[in-house]
Amino acid sequence: MALTPELINETYAAIAPATMRTPTVHAARLSLRLGFDLFLKLENLQHTNAFKARGALAKLLTLSERERASGVIACSAGNHAQGLAYHAQRLGIPAVIVMPEGTPFNKVKKTKDFGAEVVLHGAGFDESVQYTLDLAAERGMTFVHPFDDPVVAAGQGTVALEMLEQEPDLDVIVVPIGGGGLIAGMAVVAKSVKPSVQVIGAQAANFDAVKARFDGHPTNFGGATLAEGIAVKEPSAANLDIIGKFVDRVETATEAEIENAIFDLLSQEKIVAEGAPGAGLAVIEKLAPELQGKKVGLVVCGGNIDSRLLSTLILRGLVRDGRITRLTFEISDTPGQLAKISHIIGAAGANVVEVIHQRMMQSVSLKQAELEIVIEARDQQHVADVLGQLREAGFRVKSDSEIA
Repeated sequence: MALTPELINETYAAIAPATMRTPTVHAARLSLRLGFDLFLKLENLQHTNAFKARGALAKLLTLSERERASGVIACSAGNHAQGLAYHAQRLGIPAVIVMPEGTPFNKVKKTKDFGAEVVLHGAGFDESVQYTLDLAAERGMTFVHPFDDPVVAAGQGTVALEMLEQEPDLDVIVVPIGGGGLIAGMAVVAKSVKPSVQVIGAQAANFDAVKARFDGHPTNFGGATLAEGIAVKEPSAANLDIIGKFVDRVETATEAEIENAIFDLLSQEKIVAEGAPGAGLAVIEKLAPELQGKKVGLVVCGGNIDSRLLSTLILRGLVRDGRITRLTFEISDTPGQLAKISHIIGAAGANVVEVIHQRMMQSVSLKQAELEIVIEARDQQHVADVLGQLREAGFRVKSDSEIA
């Protein structure tokens, strides 16, 4: 079966009754900063908080009664697992999900909560997939691939239909790429609806298989990535062929750029996004000079980021913006010094978050003490103002940025 605009339109009609028509919203704050209109397709609001539910449902609706009775099986540690489990439970179809052995407990639990049987095997997708195929044959179940299936890709491609219905004036659509199913489906149908629209793929620099194929250079697999949902070493060959025909360019983003972009989505637009859409926004931010005067759409393809990781990311973002910083003092070891410092910080409108006061380590002289105070400020200029007032009062102090 070929991935065609006709298939995608037929699939859209089939899945529409059980699929959320997610909004495409104007990102007012980011648009102001970037200098052009940015629109966000909020697939993080989709069932199970990711676009994968579309492709999973599309595949389930094509099964025969016998196949439905036998059940489905998939290999996934993330959004595909939950999307398939959700719709399988809703349709009364047994589902088995094979997950890598290191899958976080919360992801295992969420998948089980949708009624799926979870089997832990292997260290990652590449190690688990053959086991999943063997288990499918043993149990007589239908294997549902997360991206190497034209029906699944057609379901995912319906995102573009909605985007161009909601914002027909889009000049550019930026799509994160892992296995290539989402961008293949979206590019095929987007070009059929609006041939002039530019489709740009976004990858993590640590997993640049499609970028490498697109530009003809060796792949780079550099370890862990925040964008774990698109950390795919071997994208579908069929999807790669489609990407070569319908996608205009593919760009990558570093881990630091992805982290900053996730924080930007949260702090500027109040949108919780996982690493894949973070890579998409990071690419948009890198290409901002080229995108001036255009209307740009980004698929916020998922919002399933680990809460502990997100909390750390927020703190790091606040540090980066100067809203949380550490001040290091060398003070005389006499009573009242800490009280004076605290009074100056408070009077300047900053807030003390943490205090570390030590005099026993040999890095300071016997009659001195080292003091570290973490403060919360409005921005970097506010930190500079606080430092100025402390220094005017005679204190020797440096901020983290000055020490770095």
